[in-house]
Amino acid sequence: MLSAGALRAHLLAARLAGPVATSREQSLRSYRLFAARDPRVMIGLDPEWTWKQPDLVALMADKCGVSADPRHTSGHDVIDPERTLAALDAFAERLQVAARNRSPVLLGTGHPHRLLGFYAALADALSAAGCAVLTPAQGSCVDITTRFGLRTHNLDYVQGVALVREPGARATGCEPGAHSHSPLPVRLALAAAAEAGGPLPELVIGDHGWVCGAGQLGFEAMGLGDTDDPALFVGEAEGRVSVAVPLDDAVRSAYYRPLTRYVLNRACLSQ
Repeated sequence: MLSAGALRAHLLAARLAGPVATSREQSLRSYRLFAARDPRVMIGLDPEWTWKQPDLVALMADKCGVSADPRHTSGHDVIDPERTLAALDAFAERLQVAARNRSPVLLGTGHPHRLLGFYAALADALSAAGCAVLTPAQGSCVDITTRFGLRTHNLDYVQGVALVREPGARATGCEPGAHSHSPLPVRLALAAAAEAGGPLPELVIGDHGWVCGAGQLGFEAMGLGDTDDPALFVGEAEGRVSVAVPLDDAVRSAYYRPLTRYVLNRACLSQ
């Protein structure tokens, strides 16, 4: 069993926490856009409170451990590994409850190139525990605004994890899917589940729009967020996201495997 100390060392060595690849400039830009309610960084969340950039810096300092100093405007951002560990413990506790209750779950990612393996392992463990891993609206089309304009994507599931594929993508299983922040895929999936008469997920697990989009619609949601993803942490502060785990969400996929082992062990779901 991987200890908290060993995982902490791994978080720092893999730069999942500590100084991360996300720059301070990138994070501050996201906070400015969020304060202006730019949908590109709201990713499905409609905050009840007014969030100005200083409020967001203070929140992210509290939730992630980034610098609270407004004069710190450049360089690498920093995530406190102790905050990551505490959030992973809360994440594992909620997984354990879902497994115990055999809750239907929905998993989805906007970072399939990096995080598909992490979520797939959770889906497999939850399924083995008796949870229904839902796959609503598989194969459906969803129009997503990208930097190249509006593009039609296809909603797909790989090993129980939802993702979107770009137009012209190769056959299912040949490529991991597209990077996306959009909440539209989770809205589509949840609407399809409801129209089919259920079951509806009692827990949504993922990142980006999958978490914020589901949480905004009143579904319990939790997932992973980087220092430039303030929406997840605002959602947690306002009570629409159960757990937001601060970490770098774009390192090599293999670096998340120790997190998988740690979470499944803490949730008593190791097979």
